[in-house]
Amino acid sequence: MTVSAFAPAKINLTLHVTGQREDGYHLLDSLVCFADIGDLVTVAFDDDLSLTVTGPRSAGVPTDETNLVLKAARFLDPDGRAKITLNKQLPAAAGIGGGSSDAAATLRALSELWSVSLPDSTVDLGADVPVCLHPMALRMQGVGDVLTPVAPLPETHAVLVNPGVDVPTPEVFNALETKNNPPMDAVPSFPNAAALAQWLAVQRNDLQAPAISRAPVILDVLDCLNDGLFAAMSGSGATCFALYTSGAEAAAKARDLSRDYPAWWVAPCRLS
Repeated sequence: MTVSAFAPAKINLTLHVTGQREDGYHLLDSLVCFADIGDLVTVAFDDDLSLTVTGPRSAGVPTDETNLVLKAARFLDPDGRAKITLNKQLPAAAGIGGGSSDAAATLRALSELWSVSLPDSTVDLGADVPVCLHPMALRMQGVGDVLTPVAPLPETHAVLVNPGVDVPTPEVFNALETKNNPPMDAVPSFPNAAALAQWLAVQRNDLQAPAISRAPVILDVLDCLNDGLFAAMSGSGATCFALYTSGAEAAAKARDLSRDYPAWWVAPCRLS
């Protein structure tokens, strides 16, 4: 018996940093959605617990206990045994929740394989794991533990671009000068992608400026995406996104960028 679970790319359409707790954890307010591209986790019964990583983005991905996939498996059942295969399509450490989404997909797959319930809380695995466990448009607050449903997004097409630079999340947070920023506005229901873009234009990603200060190429990416309805960086970077009016327009933009910047990771997608 094998069970597979999709691990979609997580996109922070907004990311407001609203405070910092005494233990150092930052308080966030973010509109999160998910793309129709991502990794794939497949699990099967085995005599031990193991992880194999395949796919075009497998290079450098650890297969030992430092990988969040194995941590998630141990978290679900410390004695559980399975062969886990992670097909890696998304760039790692890119601000699109790849590791967290992989961990959440692992929890879903192993929960079915082992016939055990999903844990009530997964925030101990990482701030993005709870939202990735239920991949849909959500407002994420607190340290990632407060999730509020929002109206489904309208048909929204996008292009994701990662220039291949490493922007460590702790460095980006440490470079943020003001930690107590205003929260996000109430999230309305959007009739179309243009309305969504108009609303996003008056929200923020508070980590975008400090990330650019450490990796100026992010600004080059955003300049390349300025023909979209709206463009911004996702999470702590370095992946950026732009919204487009149609799938055909997003696909054409992705083709052009892939031709002009072959070293960049570029992917058209649909957001929901």
